[in-house]
Amino acid sequence: MENRVSLVNLGSEYLAAGAINNSLRESEIFLSHILNCPRVELYLDNFEVQQDEALDYWQLLNERVKGLPLQYLLGISEFMGLKFKLKPGVFIPRPETEILVETVLNLLPATCHLPLKILDLGIGCGNIAISIARHLEKAHIFACDISDSALQLAQENSRLNEVRIYLVKSDLFGAFKNKACFSLIVSNPPYVDTDQIPQLSRELHYEPKEALDGGRDGLFYYRKIIAEAANYLQSGGALALEIGDNQGQRIREIFSQSGRFALTGVIKDYHAIERVMVAEKIR
Repeated sequence: MENRVSLVNLGSEYLAAGAINNSLRESEIFLSHILNCPRVELYLDNFEVQQDEALDYWQLLNERVKGLPLQYLLGISEFMGLKFKLKPGVFIPRPETEILVETVLNLLPATCHLPLKILDLGIGCGNIAISIARHLEKAHIFACDISDSALQLAQENSRLNEVRIYLVKSDLFGAFKNKACFSLIVSNPPYVDTDQIPQLSRELHYEPKEALDGGRDGLFYYRKIIAEAANYLQSGGALALEIGDNQGQRIREIFSQSGRFALTGVIKDYHAIERVMVAEKIR
């Protein structure tokens, strides 16, 4: 049997040889997951790891070097300080999407007493809608997705994080009959150019293509959402969108051509890349 520190180091070397970045960090994460202890405790003592635990650990490492994302292997992901169950077939939350949620929360402060109705288009595991719901307890949060798997997982995550959201199976606005009813619509739509998908990292090829593929120029869903969103927003309502690298100018043009929105905010991420756009309905 190996002790904890030795296993961490051996695992790190194995992951590094398999071209996994941050190999030491991931080795620690996998072993702490198997042992159900914080990462720091791996170094506080040097207990030997039981054989069955070591086997489980190496099985995870083997799957990781094949390219399976860490979050799928752990079955969980962290977002906005919350835990979300995750499984293959559902898009993995990204840290930059926290900027979208923070932007929404700044638009709609927790002290607001209005009967807010918010729609999240394309829910995935529920990270956006649930994070908003945790901070805006009085808001009515609706979320939709075309994927049954995503909707089921979002339901599990809403219970895990003790919030109530209304889940609807819908391809964008298709299932919504009542128009002009939302205060805010928020979305992180697929925005990868179809031609670029074969060139993505191997980890991304394990994620659902429909959550990545934004059409021939990456803007298919922006055109659809911006063309329809004003019909479902109240007067003065807002649309908040996460955008991909170097898409800002072209999305500005889509907003301008719609004639129904005034762009009110463009928020950059920590690398000074435009990441979120907010527009107010003007007609």
